[in-house]
Amino acid sequence: MRLEFNKDWIFYKVGSNERLGVQLPHDAMLRESRVPDNPSGAAGAYFSGGSYIYEKEFEAPLEWERKHIVFQFEGILQTAVIYLNDQEAGRVYNGYMCKEIVADSFLRYGKSNIIRVEVDNNNQPNSRWYSGAGIYRPVWLNVMEKVGMEFRGVKIKTVSYNPAQIEVMTSTEQGCPEITIYDGEKEVAKARGTKVLLDIPNAKLWSDDSPNLYRCHVKLEKNGTVDFADEVFGIRMLEWSPQGLYVNGVKTLLRGGCIHHDNGLLGACGYEDAEWRKIRIMKKQGFNAVRYSHNPCSQAILEACDAIGMYVIDETWDMWYRHKSKYDYASYFMENYKTDLHEMVEKDFNHPCVIFYSIGNEVSEPASDEGIKLEKDMVEYLHELDPYRVVTAGFNLTIIANAAKGEQLYDGDGGMNASPSADENQMPQMDSAMFNQMAQQIGIGMNHAADSDEADSVITPGIDLLDIAGYNYASGRYPIEGEKHPERIIFGSETFPSDIFVNWEMIKKYPYIVGDFMWTAWDYLGEAGIGAWSDAPDAKGFNNPYPWLLGGAGVINLLGDPDGQALYAKTVWGLSDKPLIAVRPVNTTDEKTMRSIWRGTNAFPAWSWRGCDGKTALVEVYADGTTVELIVNGSVKERKALESMKASFETLYESGDIEAVVYNDSGVEISRNKLSSAKGELNVCILPESEAIAGSLLYVNIDICGENGIVECNADRKMCVSVEGGELLAYGSANPRTEENYLDGAFTTYYGRSQAIIRVGNGSQLVIHIENENTNVEKTIEITNK
Repeated sequence: MRLEFNKDWIFYKVGSNERLGVQLPHDAMLRESRVPDNPSGAAGAYFSGGSYIYEKEFEAPLEWERKHIVFQFEGILQTAVIYLNDQEAGRVYNGYMCKEIVADSFLRYGKSNIIRVEVDNNNQPNSRWYSGAGIYRPVWLNVMEKVGMEFRGVKIKTVSYNPAQIEVMTSTEQGCPEITIYDGEKEVAKARGTKVLLDIPNAKLWSDDSPNLYRCHVKLEKNGTVDFADEVFGIRMLEWSPQGLYVNGVKTLLRGGCIHHDNGLLGACGYEDAEWRKIRIMKKQGFNAVRYSHNPCSQAILEACDAIGMYVIDETWDMWYRHKSKYDYASYFMENYKTDLHEMVEKDFNHPCVIFYSIGNEVSEPASDEGIKLEKDMVEYLHELDPYRVVTAGFNLTIIANAAKGEQLYDGDGGMNASPSADENQMPQMDSAMFNQMAQQIGIGMNHAADSDEADSVITPGIDLLDIAGYNYASGRYPIEGEKHPERIIFGSETFPSDIFVNWEMIKKYPYIVGDFMWTAWDYLGEAGIGAWSDAPDAKGFNNPYPWLLGGAGVINLLGDPDGQALYAKTVWGLSDKPLIAVRPVNTTDEKTMRSIWRGTNAFPAWSWRGCDGKTALVEVYADGTTVELIVNGSVKERKALESMKASFETLYESGDIEAVVYNDSGVEISRNKLSSAKGELNVCILPESEAIAGSLLYVNIDICGENGIVECNADRKMCVSVEGGELLAYGSANPRTEENYLDGAFTTYYGRSQAIIRVGNGSQLVIHIENENTNVEKTIEITNK
């Protein structure tokens, strides 16, 4: 029996007398102050560190004395000590790994018990992005039979897909389990034994296009005691060669994006609803694969990807034994790496969505014999634990090649050595044209920096240990690998979104390249300003100063809205049957905009810029065709050839409608699409994304709209949000540079948009109140109990 253990915790910061009742998941760091000189720096979005205590009192019934009790903490950051009744029960060194606490010897049965978690996130910086702190993922209480199956004791693998056959392995020494396979409520196969083969008649295979799932029910009975276990799985087999990656015999290309673990306005909190929403939105935008970077993902992410159909690269670490940040996990790495690998495989094994295990990101250790020995050990260990999946890594070939020459990107104590591109102290003196030219050259240079034979000789030992090699920013090598290394299989593990057309053409041409993962699919907290397109004077850098908050590199912004880069990728992938239109902000001066190499455009799908009539508007159209015509309010402005599935127009903004019409080689119209402006009086629109279900999260978009419901981008307002019948967890916008706080209930819209995230109560109604200087608005929503 698996029970949630997330309610009725007491939380406080060490040194504070304030005790707060909290419900997990909980991010303590999001509640800390942000100030310019915080040692977390741009990486940690200038949030402070701290030490925290979580306590929970609970009853342990007498009948538990005959059971096996295991607490499962999905994630605690950064390090932690767990106590049961004042006895140390376990320590956490890697906050992204699940930690199981066997409680049998610590509990007082028939009495009250106290579990206490002491969290230390004081030492900063300890991450290259915003990590959050505390018990940020769910906690589970597992009540099992002492005479029964082991914890996580059922493993299912696909033996063949045509005909469909699976193997079910049950870890127990207590008898002969009964195995039953269900498709929905229908029984489709049955057997007995600890290791059984089952044929699945008329099987429904699992893939990104058809994410069919089965349920394996295991029953173990001995001496009157009955133990049960249920595992959801899919019938999915991987095969790979220089001819490509095959899922159940079908050649598959990975339309991928990298994501960090935070959930935007919620900070690091790993709510199940938030994780599912993220994957649903990514799938809607055309992604079929996600690289969870640079740490193992949550169980909720895996469950969402199984159900929705999203391939997963689950990644272990951002570092090995060399520090990238002064206080990062490198200090604990060598003692724990095998434990970490084992835990990741235990978590992932039954999930068909997981196709690759990644053993790291942009590490320099493979430049040395010591590093190669370590890499070989990790690859072999993963093959031993799970020989049915790909072992990979996201290697930056330039970092490895430079490290072999003694040029480490990160110094021994963490932090970057001298900038490989330009002195950031000189950036404030650059004008926007100089900065943008420099950024563009850096991007081109990164993609080709490891093309040489000298680099090839250095990177080959580490690359060839991997089943399929991930290349970070090394697309220059794509065309040459087939001849240089005919047995090598590769994919773009990190790429610039603006390169998607060129990269995808190569992926279609060269069978040994199996996919592309852009940096990044979803915007995130920390690494502040790395993807900034801004005319702010302090945007001239790669680690922007306070009050920069977000990375700004996501093709989907913090609220879940796609920008022009996402629309372009969707077009390139052949997933749109009409032109997609994006417009750069009309209320800014494009010539003064600093442009990051990690962002191909700041355009997004909006044509509503009040007060900007007559100003220059830069319009981007993405389409599959020969030419595209731009029409503004019925007047044809220009027709252009589509180059690389894209055309850019410069026109004058006029409130109304903008339309793109696409033509083929014969001049025949094949598709059209349009954007419109907000009309009439502007009002606050309260738009829930889904029904309000008791106990679940509800995302509510709070926008400035015209009478026709279209968002107005040039009339931002600060608004205050409060709720009745629920709990306001966060309220904010996608603004990457702000001093406002997601937890205050007051925030300014950004290009007309903001969002509230509410935990719905158990009553009959939820009431949302909005106040600003112009108006007060409220919305009542009926609550559904399920």
